[in-house]
Amino acid sequence: MSSGQKQEYAELVRRHHARILGLCVSMLGAAEADDAAQEIFLKAYQGLARFAGDSAFSTWLYRIASNHCLDLLRRRNRVKTESWDALLESEGERIGRLLEAPPDEQRRREDADLVERVLSCLPAEQRLALVLREVQGLSYEEIAGAMACSLDSVKARLRRARQDFADRLRHFLDPELV
Repeated sequence: MSSGQKQEYAELVRRHHARILGLCVSMLGAAEADDAAQEIFLKAYQGLARFAGDSAFSTWLYRIASNHCLDLLRRRNRVKTESWDALLESEGERIGRLLEAPPDEQRRREDADLVERVLSCLPAEQRLALVLREVQGLSYEEIAGAMACSLDSVKARLRRARQDFADRLRHFLDPELV
């Protein structure tokens, strides 16, 4: 790769770093996000010759990021993680507070870890679809490209993720809101 191509790639990294890091934070947590983002960009750099241009670079990069995050989650899930019941028991009051009035900036920062833990109770592919849509703002078509699945599959995963999330939080919500 020539120095000009390296500079072009560095610009692509700068352009997409915040969104890829955000995806990593949402999927893996803040502690692992920086390392994961670096590994994703390294994988993208090493695989750049295989980028055919059939899709947008961002879609290709999200596919690499999605697969990497899912791989890390699968490895992590082999180790016992916090169950939904344990999380409810230890943090039930805070979960309820999350669903109350809109938080101020200080409370939003304080609750970021809790939101991450609640999301971690969802199956990895559901969580990924939800994060790509609700946090990253990707279209259904972009999510399908990033997750290498059909549009119907994306819709089904999002529907299940939203339903699962709502079912878990149902007893905290006003019955009229559910």
